[in-house]
Amino acid sequence: MKNLNVMVVDDEPGIRSGVSRILNNFTVSYPFMDADIGFNIIEVETGEEAIEKIKSDHIEIVLLDNKLPGIQGTDVLEFINENKPEILVMMITSYASLELAVKATNNGAYDFIPKPFTPQELKSSLENATKHLFLRGMTKKMKKEGKEIRYQFLSVLSHELKAPLNAIEGYLRLMQDKDAGENIADYEQMIDRSLKRIKGMRNLIMDLLDLTKINFEKKTEKFRTIILDEIAQLSIEAMNPNAIQKDVQIKLLDEENIKLNADPGDIEIIFNNLISNAVKYNNDGGEVLVSLKSANDNIYIIVKDTGIGLSQEETDKLFDEFFRVKNEQTKHITGSGLGLSIVKRVVDLYNGEINIDSKVGEGSVFTVILPM
Repeated sequence: MKNLNVMVVDDEPGIRSGVSRILNNFTVSYPFMDADIGFNIIEVETGEEAIEKIKSDHIEIVLLDNKLPGIQGTDVLEFINENKPEILVMMITSYASLELAVKATNNGAYDFIPKPFTPQELKSSLENATKHLFLRGMTKKMKKEGKEIRYQFLSVLSHELKAPLNAIEGYLRLMQDKDAGENIADYEQMIDRSLKRIKGMRNLIMDLLDLTKINFEKKTEKFRTIILDEIAQLSIEAMNPNAIQKDVQIKLLDEENIKLNADPGDIEIIFNNLISNAVKYNNDGGEVLVSLKSANDNIYIIVKDTGIGLSQEETDKLFDEFFRVKNEQTKHITGSGLGLSIVKRVVDLYNGEINIDSKVGEGSVFTVILPM
């Protein structure tokens, strides 16, 4: 059995001894683990002592109190982020300080445990942290073996989903304890932020599912003759609710009955991602034109928007996996950075090509060319 070194940093002796007692004989098992994992508990009562231990000992998990004599828990968290980022930090906090704990998770803490906590709550939190460390170890091993895409999958899942889940849990606990008052209106901002984070997680999961559905070798058993404008219309209808919120008009200009022998799911992925991006990165009151053409034994899917546009540097990186355009205009737009890399992969499978023409402040035109 392997043991993880867990350091408890709390100035309350009862908390430290309680954690030691609860975790003394506790073990975690997980699929594909060679053996169960237990815990060695190291107790310290100040932030200064914690930093010295981190420097001298191999620590894997830190249970860190917010309020400490001397330097505070957030100072220790900052030291760990800068010097030992591989350590998982779990903040121990009172319910009254939950907002600070949520902020700490956004600043690098893996999770937080409100106190007073039950033995089961502590065990559950440690179990999640242990599984996270195990998966992180797997990703490192797979990366060394050259399986980069699997590494990125697990890395994104463990990092991108962790922060929003922690924040949502924090908001729910604040609402459960009615910290902001008795009126539901007092919690509107928390609800809005939670829904926005859920939307971001859903988009990420759907992108990852799309990516796993794409085979590196084209399988023809799902191919059938499809009418292109029917697939385009389905995607437009799916994106219309988001377009209506931004007062963006989506128009379909097409030659009737353009046919293609393909997997309908693959072509839907192309339309969904291109139209979704054209809406997301458009200006309020803007327009999206989807054009379908056929010429010279090729089919052309053209999606034009009147949005914020892209610089040449951004265009060069646009089809890289997990790349996201980051500027003042996009900071509130959620996304995984996978959508266009997925489109590129589908297009490559069909021996096609995708091009982009974009100007900052004027919009973008994406052109997909597929051989008939």
